[in-house]
Amino acid sequence: MNEEEAIRKGLAIRKEIFGDAVIEKRIATAGEFGAPLQKFINQYAYGEVWGREGLSRKVRSLLVLGMTCAANRPNELRIHLRAAITNGCTKEEIREVLLQVAIYCGIPASLDAHNMAAEVFEETTYPTKY
Repeated sequence: MNEEEAIRKGLAIRKEIFGDAVIEKRIATAGEFGAPLQKFINQYAYGEVWGREGLSRKVRSLLVLGMTCAANRPNELRIHLRAAITNGCTKEEIREVLLQVAIYCGIPASLDAHNMAAEVFEETTYPTKY
């Protein structure tokens, strides 16, 4: 896939996961200064990596939750918690990832993530049996 195809594919995947309005706002807010980063995110993170067939979006979401906890990135964790729900992750699966975080990244990181997940669950219409 060429560069433009990867950018288009990545933008489409981002919009499917996070919603059109969220992504359009992120791109607009980034402005001219942040445009190269948005292009990079669209092309590589979502077009080249999330667009691969080796892992499902659900599995990728669970991985990202663990990594954003480990990297102490609460803003990204919040948006990726919502994405995990969109990608079909259950509350139980999310809880299991956050318990794994407690062992490998520390209880404070897991506690913060649990609290944030509880907030996201309260404000989100969960598309499964919950």
